[in-house]
Parts: sequence; C-alpha cells; structure tokens
Amino acid sequence: MKKRTHRGNPRGGGGPTPLAETLGSLFAARGYARTRALGELEAAWESAVGPDLVARTRLGGVRHGVLSVTVAHPTLLEELSAFRKPSILATLRREAPGTPVLDIRFRVGPVES
Repeated sequence: MKKRTHRGNPRGGGGPTPLAETLGSLFAARGYARTRALGELEAAWESAVGPDLVARTRLGGVRHGVLSVTVAHPTLLEELSAFRKPSILATLRREAPGTPVLDIRFRVGPVES
C-alpha cells in the first residue's frame, strides 16, 4: 500500500494549515485586501470632503504614506490644501485605518465625472 503524504504546514508539525492562514494567503495573493482598503479609503474621502467635492476630485494612489489627489481647479486645491487638510487627514486616519495616510499631495488636473 502506498503511504500518503500531506503538504507540510508552514509552521511545522505536518498537520493541516488553519483556515485563517489559508484565507489570509489567498486574499493577499488575489489582492482582495488592497481592493477592500481602496474602497475603505474612497468612503473615508467622501466622508471627509462631502459629496459635492467628491465629484470634483479624483483619488490617486498612496505611496510612502502620501495620498495623491487630483482636483478640478486651483481654487479647490487651495481650499483643500490650506484650510481643510488637517481635518481630512484626521478623518482618513479614523475611517480608513487599513491605509496609512501621513500626508496628502494635491494637484490640479482633469477629473472625470
């Protein structure tokens, strides 16, 4: 009779891998965590700036803790960067803990509706 072999548990012991570890690896491999974090960040952005300004802004990526945001015109850039940035950062940190945002960099550019 042939002896069965099992895939090894990365923690050793040769037993089955816990479901939480398997699902965590699957989610990481498929990018689900990143997708969920992006959705969380978008919802937090809307909460921070309101529905009127969401339509006039476009979120970019977060790189090294800096969120890139494109805004429709220079006046809006000035309002967000000079007057509302601290409160926006506080809201993003509170409502999107999965994406650490240390700063926001605004630029003027085309924003699709």
